[in-house]
Amino acid sequence: MVQSVDEKELDAGVSSISRQQSRRSLRASTIGQLLEWYEWSSYAVFAPFIAAAMFNKSDPASALLSTLAVFAVGFLMRPLGGVVFGALSDRKGRKKVMITTMVMMALASVVIGLMPSYETIGLGASIGLLLVRMIQGFAHGGESATANSYIPEIAPRHKRGQWGSLVFVAIFGGSVIAYVLGGLISLVLAESQVAEWGWRIPFILGAFGAVFALYLRRGMHESEVFDENADDTSMEPRTVSTPVASEGAPQVVGARAPRRRWVSIFLIIGMVSGVTAAHYTWSSYVSTYAITQRGMSIQGAYWVTVIAQSVGLAALPLWGRLSDRIGRKPVIYFFAIAMGVLQIPLMAMITDEPWTLLVASTIALVLVAASGSLLSSIMSEVFPTSQRTQSIGLAYSISVAVFGGTAPYVYQLFVSIDLAWLSGAVVVVLCLLTLVAMKLLPETKGVDLRAV
Repeated sequence: MVQSVDEKELDAGVSSISRQQSRRSLRASTIGQLLEWYEWSSYAVFAPFIAAAMFNKSDPASALLSTLAVFAVGFLMRPLGGVVFGALSDRKGRKKVMITTMVMMALASVVIGLMPSYETIGLGASIGLLLVRMIQGFAHGGESATANSYIPEIAPRHKRGQWGSLVFVAIFGGSVIAYVLGGLISLVLAESQVAEWGWRIPFILGAFGAVFALYLRRGMHESEVFDENADDTSMEPRTVSTPVASEGAPQVVGARAPRRRWVSIFLIIGMVSGVTAAHYTWSSYVSTYAITQRGMSIQGAYWVTVIAQSVGLAALPLWGRLSDRIGRKPVIYFFAIAMGVLQIPLMAMITDEPWTLLVASTIALVLVAASGSLLSSIMSEVFPTSQRTQSIGLAYSISVAVFGGTAPYVYQLFVSIDLAWLSGAVVVVLCLLTLVAMKLLPETKGVDLRAV
């Protein structure tokens, strides 16, 4: 079928880079993110075993809380990584940063896999694990920020929601791989073997996948939107979309531009808060909760989580495509309202029966997919090219660190004092914050990233 003039104009974002080259770059970026998220998620999947190996296991509850605290600290390093690598990405290009962060994540993963246990070197194991997770968090902040800029920049304008959803596909996909491997390891090995050395396998395997991802990323093309911005030496003022202005009312950059940027950053932090809290509750913590608090079998918890996450993964591009048709706002509104209403009832229905976790997780993760699929496109459409990655790195990483990375720890902490419902209430409040922030942000569907 002959492409219409309007469609050609919408595809202008990939005019000098062929469609095939763009898709190859998209594939290289997504596979790299998939492997990074696999390595990152493996920590959450094997949290009970890591707690026993790397901390003083004489107090299992304290060891688990310490493990989840290290998980949270890794997230607290992400804003720093987002700002540092974001600035480099906005100055030197997206491709170089994505190769660097891939190497850092892979090396840190291997170190975790080979690190001596608490029984061998005592407190040194706990401190070493903390330091390595901090390095991973630093690299992860830069990777996430750059990917959230790069993919929307190479996407056709009328498919930006669908292409941008692949950033979250990598998040879900990496988690699915980690849980599948966790299920296989726990199936093949005795629980004592998993606790002794089996939990190390996923981290060592990550290094082999990283080599393949680096090979693919070497062939990536730089974002044309970035190249054009880097070549633009014009001092003429240009128009930008202010985050709280009425739709279709761009303004000229001037003295108030920095203020508008910070307003956008705070609104993105608020918008992401409910998304990331719900995501990490239902993707990283809920299996641990089912195993340690409800007495669910490890096999049952792992495999039903894989199924639920696979359903959520499949829903991501569909939500992204829907947003390309009806806009970003309606989809985010639906997530915030539905998740706010269902969070506490869904968590309460989980028992020691795997089917309860399957039903609750599937519903929750399909809702999370609705919002997660749009984060990349919304954030890229709010910030100008010259500040896009650094701004996303700061806003997204802060929100994920404060509200997402801490979610497993907060939930487990409240569970330990018999106030599990309060953790659910926190997610509900953050979903309300997401709703308010999205109301204040503009509808950005189809915006030209060159004009942002």
